[in-house]
Amino acid sequence: MPGPDSSALRARDHAVLWHPFTQQQAWVSEDAPVIVAGEGCELIDADGRRFLDGTSSLWCNVHGHRHPTIDAAITDQLGRVAHTTMLGLTHPTAIELAERLVAIAPGDLSRVFYSDTGAAATEIALKMAFQGHMQAGETTRTRFAYLESSYHGDTLGAVSVGGIDIFHERFGPLLFDAIKLPFGDAEGAAALIAQHGSELAAVIVEPIVQGAGGLLVQPDGYLRAIREACDAAGAFLICDEVATGFGRTGTMFACEQEDVAPDILCLGKGISGGYLPLAATLATEAIYERFLGGVEELKTFFHGHTYTGNPLGCAAAIATLDVFEEEQVLERVAQRSIQFGTLLDEHVASLAGVQEIRRRGLMCGVELLPHAATERAGHQVIVEARNRGVLLRPLGDIVVLMPALAISAEQLERLVRVTAEAIAVVSERLGVPAAPRPLAGRRIPS
Repeated sequence: MPGPDSSALRARDHAVLWHPFTQQQAWVSEDAPVIVAGEGCELIDADGRRFLDGTSSLWCNVHGHRHPTIDAAITDQLGRVAHTTMLGLTHPTAIELAERLVAIAPGDLSRVFYSDTGAAATEIALKMAFQGHMQAGETTRTRFAYLESSYHGDTLGAVSVGGIDIFHERFGPLLFDAIKLPFGDAEGAAALIAQHGSELAAVIVEPIVQGAGGLLVQPDGYLRAIREACDAAGAFLICDEVATGFGRTGTMFACEQEDVAPDILCLGKGISGGYLPLAATLATEAIYERFLGGVEELKTFFHGHTYTGNPLGCAAAIATLDVFEEEQVLERVAQRSIQFGTLLDEHVASLAGVQEIRRRGLMCGVELLPHAATERAGHQVIVEARNRGVLLRPLGDIVVLMPALAISAEQLERLVRVTAEAIAVVSERLGVPAAPRPLAGRRIPS
């Protein structure tokens, strides 16, 4: 039986859809793949072409597409109930997942509040921190601090604590004022936290690696210094692990690498294995207790989502955690991380068109030499890679490589080789001299 007509599907897309983070005028001029199926670490388009999913479907696919354990868990749950509200009700999968998350979370996080996106998890964390301080009588704590070049989502609260100007500055009139902390400068960040200590509700950080800001790897000790400064100032620390959580950096949660436990933890993306929209905000018991009281005291956390704790999403998440244990995923990630670094050194680091490589675990950003924005060098690289059967996604002129944790050694080698070929082709097209450049100073150790 013939498959769907890709040209007709693209035409229908161009007639009705508006894609995220996409200049639509450019989009309609391209013949982008129309994905109709997935298998393992590959996606299959309407023309039958197979592509290696080099960014794990926007950093969320963990164990590969159509993993039998996760598929079975969702099917089993679907045979019982697909959705039920958690306003006035509860259900077993939400309870079990919360127990599992609390068991693996860093520190003494003990309460789980579900939502459906990473941005929602951030909004919840901000509101939880603010209201928690108010209900403890700490009424001066009305401000937040965040890191430059940070990203926490696209809703207005999340944008208010986002540090990427190209995404956020045009919404300035709609945002609340927050304090920007310097990236990488632990002493400077700690000084600003101390300066504003009495008015800070919380500091929000992407621990270890800042994703959408360009895969920026924080120097050793930076996160620990932020934690200590928050403790001294009496402010909460919110760790946004929507992108870094669930094994991406080599540990289940990135903050573990500096032995840091947040007061509030935001989770999303990989929590359901990349299958279904699900997010969670975890808090300590001390914060939770600030919301307890008689009905007349109005200490309720007035926040919620229709699909909070969706049973299908929770079932997928429980299965995802099962696979971590059954397949010893973190041990495999440690092996792949070593291989990844070696391959990048061999094939990418000395390319004339590469400015720097930043990596931690299986999160990597390859920054190209500066080019005019109109040349869209990063986009050209992903088109070249796509023509070679690998799907990538740029952040401007930073090429992101973030495969599923399930990627095989052979697939990882292909991912890096194709990326190198694509960069070389585009660099030559843009007139970059072909002479290789020395490795020293161009790679962030991991």
